[in-house]
Amino acid sequence: MERMDRRSIIGLGVVATAAALPFAVAAQTSGGKELAPGVRQIDFGERDSLIPAYKKVRLRDIVISPGAKTPESDMMNDMLCHMTEGELAVVQNKKEFIVKKGDVWTCSKGLNTEGTQNKGSAVAVMRVIDLLT
Repeated sequence: MERMDRRSIIGLGVVATAAALPFAVAAQTSGGKELAPGVRQIDFGERDSLIPAYKKVRLRDIVISPGAKTPESDMMNDMLCHMTEGELAVVQNKKEFIVKKGDVWTCSKGLNTEGTQNKGSAVAVMRVIDLLT
């Protein structure tokens, strides 16, 4: 057997971590707190940020049942959004677009308003990475 150096060990660790990530933050559709009828928020964690413009980052899922919606409101912080399950109609600054599983989009504090509606027949899960100042 060949001797493993530090690079090999680090590489093996990165591969093992990457393989475990999909299971560590898999979409949950129950639990959390109710934001509106048929809309739940599940918080995963918050940590200090290494990005100079932001003090912290937070990861959460918004689970939206079929027919449920969130009202159009001002964005409280910059954020990245990712559709992990289902499909949503998103209204951003009075313009509607459809996001499907795998789509990503952004929101900006002070520049955006956003609301969502699940017009489909399956639960929709929107994963949000909050960038907090």
